[in-house]
Amino acid sequence: MKTIISIIAALLFSTLFYGQNIGLNLSVFSVITIGLLIFQHPKIARLKSAIVFIVVYFTTAIVVYFNHSALAIFANCVAFFTLIGTFSESRSSIYIRWLNGIYTTIAAYFQRRSDSTIDQEQQNWKKNRDYLQLAKLIGIPLMVSIVFILMYKNGNPIFNGFIEKINFEFINFQWFLFSLLGFFLFNNIINPVQIHPATTKDLQTDNQLHPTGPLLLDQLKKEQQLGILLMALLNILLIFYSITDIYYLLNNDITSASALSSQVHSGINTLIASIIVAILIILYFFRGNLNFYQDNVLLKNLSYTWIFLNIGLVVLIAIKNTEYVVVYGFTYKRIGVFTYLFLTLAGLITTFLKVRNVRNLWFLFRINTQVAFAILMVSSCIDWDHAITNYNLKHAENLDLNYLIDLTDNNAILLQDYTAEHRVSSNQQQRIHDKYIGFIDRVSERNWQEWTYDNILINKKFDR
Repeated sequence: MKTIISIIAALLFSTLFYGQNIGLNLSVFSVITIGLLIFQHPKIARLKSAIVFIVVYFTTAIVVYFNHSALAIFANCVAFFTLIGTFSESRSSIYIRWLNGIYTTIAAYFQRRSDSTIDQEQQNWKKNRDYLQLAKLIGIPLMVSIVFILMYKNGNPIFNGFIEKINFEFINFQWFLFSLLGFFLFNNIINPVQIHPATTKDLQTDNQLHPTGPLLLDQLKKEQQLGILLMALLNILLIFYSITDIYYLLNNDITSASALSSQVHSGINTLIASIIVAILIILYFFRGNLNFYQDNVLLKNLSYTWIFLNIGLVVLIAIKNTEYVVVYGFTYKRIGVFTYLFLTLAGLITTFLKVRNVRNLWFLFRINTQVAFAILMVSSCIDWDHAITNYNLKHAENLDLNYLIDLTDNNAILLQDYTAEHRVSSNQQQRIHDKYIGFIDRVSERNWQEWTYDNILINKKFDR
């Protein structure tokens, strides 16, 4: 039954993807994948975690249909591996699900073949089957038939003409290999497997930090003194830096592109260096028994102070980047700055929770990978090329139209509509027109597997 399902799924896989670009086919593939997983593992499919990732995976496929961006396709792949890993072991951390999902997709068949014990009845069936006789029954008649066909071709021109009319060009070897790949893929993901050492270790490790031995008070006191000195120094330096940064922000004109760029990127570099160094220091001092030392209150408070000062630094850089966007509009780099600031904020908050609640490094890794996954899924739902273009055309005080033209075709209609209502240079107008015509042609030539929401928009626009 499983083999038949895999063969049918493989044929559908080839129909959807062979020689086709990504579009509607990815949504259909997600439905097939989800349906097979639910059919094969109904108990796991009823778990809350499985339901969540089923919804996330299907949502990313729908997003690809509407956005058709590289980020959306990448998010769909990540969601796919996460879903497969969830059906492999639903209690594992998200990064272990990624690992198990990738491993299942690539090597599940081989692990099942090496790990499974063959059923006794199947063993007997294989022993009773005479493979040599089967090879003789197939191979010898086939070879003899070919030899006689070659001889008859030379002896009878009518027979020769009939044989030459037989055309095997309809056999597409590449399609066959692609279907074989689909069979291998579905055969793997129908019954997900796991990397046992990594999964077992993850399940056995909690987030709580435990004493590593007896509390040596003299040693802990010396270690705390060093930590207090370092954290106090870092806090003083960061306070001084923040005061000078605020003063510069309030008393200088930084509306030029070069000044804003310098302020934002220098702030990011400072933030990176500050956070990496200080987090490593915090993790070092709060790695073990110092967490359970009763007189560690001052060190904890200095650590909390540093964390909140860095949150203030994040806010300052966000303000600078916002000014940059107001004047010159959005770009992918400026959006990337906001993304990094959000990830930094999450890292600071989780570091605070780690120290306050006496958590271990696994806690930081688990929760921050979840945050990164959530940001990837949410950000993939936005058509960034369309959003950047729409905002910049309406709100940017200094519009860089050439940058918008260089983006993908997702903004072609917006740019074409803009040129109909605004004056632009002849060169820019020609570039936009060429981009728009090329976009219309490519969308119109798509097969049904490649359809996206753009096809609906184009059909409505031209009443097709």
